[in-house]
Amino acid sequence: MHITRFAEALPYVAPKHFDMRSLRLQGFEVSASRFAWTGLSHFLPGGGAEMDASPLEKIYVVLRELDSCFIPGNEARAVRNKGNSVATMLVVMPHHGPRP
Repeated sequence: MHITRFAEALPYVAPKHFDMRSLRLQGFEVSASRFAWTGLSHFLPGGGAEMDASPLEKIYVVLRELDSCFIPGNEARAVRNKGNSVATMLVVMPHHGPRP
């Protein structure tokens, strides 16, 4: 078992995102997860992610209301915080390929 304490979560840069800060909760440099990684994104008002698509599936959970969406691989998506408060989103994605 690997626990990541929120106070110790590491920031990461998400390409094509703006006015956003993100923390890696599991996977990559944080834990040995082989199937997926998890991040937490904080979008400032007006912040978001450009329209883009990747071959990887994604799951987004918006923490304020706990609504979620599944985005299939190669489906384009954009993110925009149209409110006046910080929007927080949990991101779950598979790794790009098999991990050792």
